[in-house]
Amino acid sequence: MALGLLPILLLGAIQTEAEFRKQEQERRVDLQLAAERSASDAKARISSTVVLLQALTPEGVGFFCEARLTALAARMDEISSLARYSATGTRVCASRSDAQAPEAKTALGQAWHNRLRQGEDVVMQRSDDGRSLIIAVRWERPLGAFQGAMTATVPLSELQPDIRDPALPAGSQAALTDAAGNVLVATDPAPFTLKPARQADDWTDRARTGAAVMFEARDAEGRRHIYGGAPLAGRDVFVLLSAPAPGLLSWARLNPFGTLLLPLAAWLTAFAAVMLLSERIVVRWLDYLERVAAIYARGRFSIRPAQAEHAPAEIRTLARTLGHLGETITRRDKDILDALEEKDALLREIHHRVKNNLQIISSLLSMQQRAVTDPAARSALGDTRQRITALAQIYRVLYQSDDIREADADTFLRELVGQLIAGESVRGPLVTTSIEADPLLIDPDKLAPLALWVVEAVSNAQKHAFAGRGGELKVRFKVNGDTSVLEVEDDGPGLDDGIEAGVGRTLMMAFAKQLRGEAQIVPAPGGGSIVRLTFVTPEARDAAAQVREVAAFRLSGTASQA
Repeated sequence: MALGLLPILLLGAIQTEAEFRKQEQERRVDLQLAAERSASDAKARISSTVVLLQALTPEGVGFFCEARLTALAARMDEISSLARYSATGTRVCASRSDAQAPEAKTALGQAWHNRLRQGEDVVMQRSDDGRSLIIAVRWERPLGAFQGAMTATVPLSELQPDIRDPALPAGSQAALTDAAGNVLVATDPAPFTLKPARQADDWTDRARTGAAVMFEARDAEGRRHIYGGAPLAGRDVFVLLSAPAPGLLSWARLNPFGTLLLPLAAWLTAFAAVMLLSERIVVRWLDYLERVAAIYARGRFSIRPAQAEHAPAEIRTLARTLGHLGETITRRDKDILDALEEKDALLREIHHRVKNNLQIISSLLSMQQRAVTDPAARSALGDTRQRITALAQIYRVLYQSDDIREADADTFLRELVGQLIAGESVRGPLVTTSIEADPLLIDPDKLAPLALWVVEAVSNAQKHAFAGRGGELKVRFKVNGDTSVLEVEDDGPGLDDGIEAGVGRTLMMAFAKQLRGEAQIVPAPGGGSIVRLTFVTPEARDAAAQVREVAAFRLSGTASQA
């Protein structure tokens, strides 16, 4: 959202940059004009001195030349001395202040004299002592031949520029320079000491063409300045004005409200308006629908987003879609649950019928066993009947349990061992039993080999440990994490070679492999033997039970409205 409103700030930045450029251009023009105004007094004094010298040039050299020049120099404060030179450079006449005047007795070889000889009308040059400005005017004969020069010496202190102009930027300084850019006089020399000096080498050449000269440079202390220059008098004296260069934030100081605060305020106002509008119209309804969807994710499809009826049209459409989704899933869950219940009923009926059929087979074998006289045959029929009884017991436990897809090991072992012992107790001595079993839900596929293994272990104990004497049978089932241990212990006479090599031993080993375990017979600490089965703990549940629980949970309450 902030990025979407960013064009407002960009537009403000563009406008600010354009305004800054405009103000900067105006600043440069003001600086250029101020440079000329600051040296207006100096220009006026130089101009008046040139006019005076031009007026004195035609006069011949007479007896009163010195007195006249002395009187003129005395009446004009800005002129320290006046002098006349011949075409050969010899000083012909001068004011009486000659002793203090910086001019030499002869001008021969001086640059200003050579330039006048070559045809220039007015020449200005700094004196040798650097404290005055020599202004020289060409003196010609009536036919134009060079006859000499008229000079005036003006102290540079009299030409000091004025920087009291209110239009000048703060920190501005002014200076007069010669044609080479060397400072003649300045309000503060530091800003005009450029580093490197070649930064302003050609500004006087450009100023001679009449163009406005503006440039940026650094002074000796590394401070950035903007310089504006203009010719002051002829080709020899120029005025140069210095102002501190604007910093990075100067654009904000030029117009802080229009360039910074107003665009920022517009952006913040637009951002707040969009945020408030989106919060009231979109965001809070999306949060509401997100909460409803989270409830659906936890399996409660009875909730309906009724409050969204007051939302905008698009949100209402989305809410109705969520409501239809919840109704559809609720109907589907009910259909699935009904189908599961019907399937459970059918499976229970099948298990019941299988159990009845196995009991019929067991009864038939019992009748056949009583009719057989051979002891070995009777024993074989009895073992087979016990195995069938164990299988029937599995189906009885399954159809009687809450979930027909699993059985509890504790309940199953107690019922199976009790039935096996009870079936033989009427035909022999008394056998007592004790059962210790951890609860564990076992899949029927794993319950069958476990039950048959128990049948073989108990049958062997009845045949070899309790035959003709009775005794105590202990059954222990412990779940130790990934492995489980099932033990059948008797108090009989101990190990028998017949047990080690019999059919029962072979069957127990086969059933142990089906359970991914191993079986072994070891002597009991108090006498007798222990038949031990160590196997991988079977998984307790399957996905069907979880589906049933989820479906029942979803249909547990009536439809409500969020």
